[in-house]
Amino acid sequence: MVEYPIWLQSNQEPVACKEKIKILNENHAELQQMMQDTFEDAMIMGVDEQEMRNILKKIVDQLRSPVV
Repeated sequence: MVEYPIWLQSNQEPVACKEKIKILNENHAELQQMMQDTFEDAMIMGVDEQEMRNILKKIVDQLRSPVV
């Protein structure tokens, strides 16, 4: 069973809207599967495991907020 995070707002209160939580959980599951597939492909192709983890972390670090 997948454990989803508690989605917190900027005021640290949990998101309460069930529809928003559903969408966030679906996005989480899709992203987790895509990242797992990407990671496994890299391992099969001989990429160093720690290097691939660093690459994936760098992608997260480079995300930009649409709310500025």
